[in-house]
Amino acid sequence: MKRPLRRELVFQLVETSRLLRTYVEQRARQHGTTRAQWGVMSRLRRQEGLNQASLAEQMDLQPISLARLLDRLQSQSLIERREDPADRRAYRLFLTPEGRALVDELDAVRTEIADEILGEAEEDAIQSALGTLSMIREQIRTRSEDKAPASAGNAA
Repeated sequence: MKRPLRRELVFQLVETSRLLRTYVEQRARQHGTTRAQWGVMSRLRRQEGLNQASLAEQMDLQPISLARLLDRLQSQSLIERREDPADRRAYRLFLTPEGRALVDELDAVRTEIADEILGEAEEDAIQSALGTLSMIREQIRTRSEDKAPASAGNAA
């Protein structure tokens, strides 16, 4: 039985996302890291000096999960925690030179992945897909906010 078009698109998005995450994880492991660690390092390169709470919020991670990721990255000498001059209980997060080099290497991998996956796609099709994905993402955000418990935004 054929699915209605919109349901088929949602199904394909979910399945494609799962496959892409698995593929990116495999590629990250070839470079001695994980997809999650790659994401943290990429975010820190764009916004060095973030504190752990801000990073967790931006990446939609539980603080304890992020703490474990950061511990692993620090033990591999890829990030460093520096005391926050404004709050001695907090730390600011920075990439080390080794971390920066790995993120640069992984950027090349990201380009390879995009070229492999989208190699035959026309630019117009990619532009159209980006517009559709942006609209879908915004719809999900709006509906997620509408369904969130009123107190969730106040938890700290």
